[in-house]
Amino acid sequence: MKLKFNPLSLVILLAFSNCQNDNHNSDLPHDSSFYIDYRSLKGLPDGVAVIELDPEAPNFGNISNKLELGVGVLPHHLYYNQSANKLFTTALGGSYLYEIKTEKDKNGQPKLVNATPINTGENTVGENLFFTNDGRYFMTFMGGAGGAKDGSIGVFNANNNQLIKTIKAPIQNNPNQFIMYPHGISVNEEKGIMMVTSTIHPDLTTGMGNTCTLLDLNTYELKETYLIADSPTDMSSPVEVLLLRGKFPQYALATTMLGGDIWIAPYNAVTKKYDAFTKLFDGSTLGLGWALEMYIDDNSKLYVSFADPGKVLVFDISNLPQLKLVKTLTADKGAHHMVFFKTKKGKEVVAVQNNLLDIPNLNSGTISIIEIATGKTLGTVDLRNKYGILPESIEGTNGPGSYMHH
Repeated sequence: MKLKFNPLSLVILLAFSNCQNDNHNSDLPHDSSFYIDYRSLKGLPDGVAVIELDPEAPNFGNISNKLELGVGVLPHHLYYNQSANKLFTTALGGSYLYEIKTEKDKNGQPKLVNATPINTGENTVGENLFFTNDGRYFMTFMGGAGGAKDGSIGVFNANNNQLIKTIKAPIQNNPNQFIMYPHGISVNEEKGIMMVTSTIHPDLTTGMGNTCTLLDLNTYELKETYLIADSPTDMSSPVEVLLLRGKFPQYALATTMLGGDIWIAPYNAVTKKYDAFTKLFDGSTLGLGWALEMYIDDNSKLYVSFADPGKVLVFDISNLPQLKLVKTLTADKGAHHMVFFKTKKGKEVVAVQNNLLDIPNLNSGTISIIEIATGKTLGTVDLRNKYGILPESIEGTNGPGSYMHH
């Protein structure tokens, strides 16, 4: 957002699959170094860093190298391409999208080399990416071309990073089918559809959304805009959407940032769309708010972060639309993105990045390493006080650190 606010049993050992995909390879060597996007709290350049997150490692919490992108760039989400051989970061400022070159040092440890800005055309405030199998990738731009009710989706050639098309559908033209402030994106390639959320204007004040919009993956035509709120006047701010696919039950899931809830819609094979969304989980019943990210492991467990007060809830989704709460993990305020790995002693853990856009009371600036089986916090890295930075997102250095993200 541009930004005057500067706004599994889990064995997914660094799953070597794009976090948008449904396959994985658990044969990778142990690696507990991770990439983080970060913002400086000292007026220095923002950038990407490599950090050790295994509490059992002697250099736990240490940053081994950094790549500075520039003051006010605000890198936001890290992604691998389809074959996990290229790393990208979106950004809320700067050039909005960068390809990050990495290599291994003489000890085989990850090293950040440089960043190449990618031309996003008129599209501003880069949010999420999704890579498809046909050589494209899609990117949500919450700011669009800069209008008060703007927003767009960029379609890029994954081979050369060239912008192929900008998808725009202003609410002013059709209040029933539109794209506005898009943040989350998910794709079901088998069904030829994608969905984006309508979250909030980049300045966090001009406007808010309460819908998700379904599009044809190939014609880019809008198929339907769904209400993800208790009423048309409930500005719930859907933030992430996940179109379940492959072996999982065929539903769409969405989290609401300001609603603090999880919503669900079943896929309709006749209409080839989703039916209406209904509220599946009400965060307020457990004192939770700001539902953010969704991750699914290989055993039908759904991990959802709630920034307020900083929890990760684990659900069983094997019997959707029934959602069974399995356990609650305690992180810090601003609980947001996650990666999954095993410690050197074999403990299955989730590392939770605790910061949402430096929003007051949601900006702990820490990374919590939590043992999944026991819920015990094995270690916490305080980036705010140790380095004067806030983590914005987190990703594996040996391929994606999750099984399915969106």
